[in-house]
Amino acid sequence: MDRARLTEWVEATIDELQASCQVSVNSVGFFEATPLSRATVGACMTPEDGVFVYDELQRALKAFVMDGEMHVFYMFTPVNTSSIGDINWRIYRNEIERLDESGMRVLKFVGVSPAFVNRMANSGKQFTEDDSEQIKLARIYRRFYAAFQLRDLCNEIPIHRVAQKFEIPRGFVQTLAQTCGGFAAGMIQFCDTLGWGMLKSVLEHVVDRLKAGARADLLDLARIPFVKGRTARVFWENGVRSLRAVAEAEAKELLPLLLLVTD
Repeated sequence: MDRARLTEWVEATIDELQASCQVSVNSVGFFEATPLSRATVGACMTPEDGVFVYDELQRALKAFVMDGEMHVFYMFTPVNTSSIGDINWRIYRNEIERLDESGMRVLKFVGVSPAFVNRMANSGKQFTEDDSEQIKLARIYRRFYAAFQLRDLCNEIPIHRVAQKFEIPRGFVQTLAQTCGGFAAGMIQFCDTLGWGMLKSVLEHVVDRLKAGARADLLDLARIPFVKGRTARVFWENGVRSLRAVAEAEAKELLPLLLLVTD
């Protein structure tokens, strides 16, 4: 490879990393990693994803919507949402119309315009992604669309029903369910590296719900190996509401409940 060409590429890469605040020059003239780049590497993100997440979290630090679930579900939705396929704008519009006041504030805060979604639903078009700003905007809209699916999964709606609701293959929803846990752990690590302890605590509060696919009242039961949202809900509704209750129950008492789960 041409040495001059290689030097040009290296210098261009360093310039780009400096411009995105991922590399700085110390007092003796050496390059060193910034807190942002350390957080990006620690969370196993690409430099581009790290900058995007950093901007999103910085805005969340200023006004995190705490009286609802949508903001935290949006934060835990993976940045790369290409696996969900194209957005169904008609369904997107329907989901927005069902949001409560808290959800609408989240929508506005992250930069999703209901009017734009309505125009896209009426036109039947998809995003134009010809420059960096359009790409960033498309990423926000896709991420919020996927957050609706994540919200339903965490509210104990089965994967196949979420797939039917959003008119997508079941595998797309399964991929989202499998990847969001790892991404959430990365987001928490990202906040920890940057010293954002309060935001880290807010996000940690919901991680167990992502793993269990259940509401908060079932988290104790969901700690049992192989017990997920559906099984935990059947136990809860039939009076078995704690780990102790499960441990003290006879096998003959639990078997009918397990059979209900498979119905």
